[in-house]
Amino acid sequence: MKTVFLTLMAASWLCSAFAGSVNIADRGAKGDGHTDNTAIIQQAIRDCRQGTLIIPAGNYLTGPLTLSSDIRIYLELGATLTGIADMARYPKSAGGSAPALLYASDASHITLCGEGTIDGQGDHPNFQLGDDSKTGAIRPMLLHFERCQHIEVKDLHIRNAAYWVQKYEQCNDVSLRGLKVYSHGNFNNDGIDISGSANVIIADCNIDTDDDALCLKSEVNASCENIVISNCLLRSNCNALKFGTGSFSSFKNITVNNIAIHKASEENRRHWKKNFPWMGITADTSVIAGIALEVVDGGSMDQVIISGVTMQDVQTPVFIRLGDRKKGPGNTVSSLKNIIISHIIARSVSRLTSCISGIPGHPVENVSISHVRIIAPGGTPAGYATAVPENITAYPENRMFGAVLPAAAFYVRHAKNISFDDVQVQTLEPDARPAFLLNDVTGFETIRCRLNSTAANVIHPSH
Repeated sequence: MKTVFLTLMAASWLCSAFAGSVNIADRGAKGDGHTDNTAIIQQAIRDCRQGTLIIPAGNYLTGPLTLSSDIRIYLELGATLTGIADMARYPKSAGGSAPALLYASDASHITLCGEGTIDGQGDHPNFQLGDDSKTGAIRPMLLHFERCQHIEVKDLHIRNAAYWVQKYEQCNDVSLRGLKVYSHGNFNNDGIDISGSANVIIADCNIDTDDDALCLKSEVNASCENIVISNCLLRSNCNALKFGTGSFSSFKNITVNNIAIHKASEENRRHWKKNFPWMGITADTSVIAGIALEVVDGGSMDQVIISGVTMQDVQTPVFIRLGDRKKGPGNTVSSLKNIIISHIIARSVSRLTSCISGIPGHPVENVSISHVRIIAPGGTPAGYATAVPENITAYPENRMFGAVLPAAAFYVRHAKNISFDDVQVQTLEPDARPAFLLNDVTGFETIRCRLNSTAANVIHPSH
């Protein structure tokens, strides 16, 4: 009797979920991978308000589509929505931002779900294959939501973007769960970008990308706040978990837990070990930084908790940077404070150790790092350089100072109220650097910290 009741309940849910549904195959869409279905699918979206648009098994070729409010799009197992590889088909949005295969603005209550696939053909030669920061090219994203509310994207396979995979900009109430993201066909393939959005949950996602895997940004005058990230696997040829670089406004009240980080499945263009031999990278494929917190455009970062992270194949486990690129409105200087990072296990593959760095007169404040285990290559000989350039306006990245940092665990500069508790670092080769090197730091404390099984040494050059 109980089994019958549960079966009836499941059938009732399915009927409710697909009430008012529209199947694109019934409208004449052909899943042959060749037919242009754009007009049929766009009309079906218009006709499916407060209902479910079903994309059945098959490969449905389409140009860009605009999503409207109150719609649920369900991709069945075996269904693929494939973007047409023709740049002329992708105009910029009304606001002038990059185009996208699926785009929505000022809309609400949109759900994308199912076990199917969205594929952007980003590696097609019709799309310019190059770094947009150097070429100025604007290629299409796969998903782009602007100023939207109540957005849910769940369980989909999202693949092969020509540009960023997905961006949620100035949105409110966003839920991203169970996504399988894989994109290595082009430059700038960020896995998930959250820009100036609030009340966001990202959970149970598997992200494998050429560029940053999961990135929070504040590129407009809107805050990234009230964000929870949990239970995700991040693989990247750039940074795995990154806040910044765009940082005009604030990052506030953010928690991250239970994250696994390691190298990407493909390495087609970065070649860090070959291109930067001075970094002492020991692996052919590596992640730039496991955790990168970067505020450099006049914004602020406050109230961030990151815990329960395992990482391997990373050049730098933790990179925290307050800079001043003078790009934000009002020409203000950034602030970065109240950060807690704990329970980290990392295997580093370079001599570019972790870093906490502000700029003169603007310190990073109130950072607590505890219960950390790092295995690093070591091998820095005596006579290493201790001077590190400020590079106040430079693009923030672990290699931005142009030299191996003079600490085996953490290099800390222009900072206030920094504590390390139970941080243990093991180097595979002897390393002449101290565990911690401080420059312009007040309120510094270490407890139970060790380097190669001995009490960690701390050097403060100004003392």
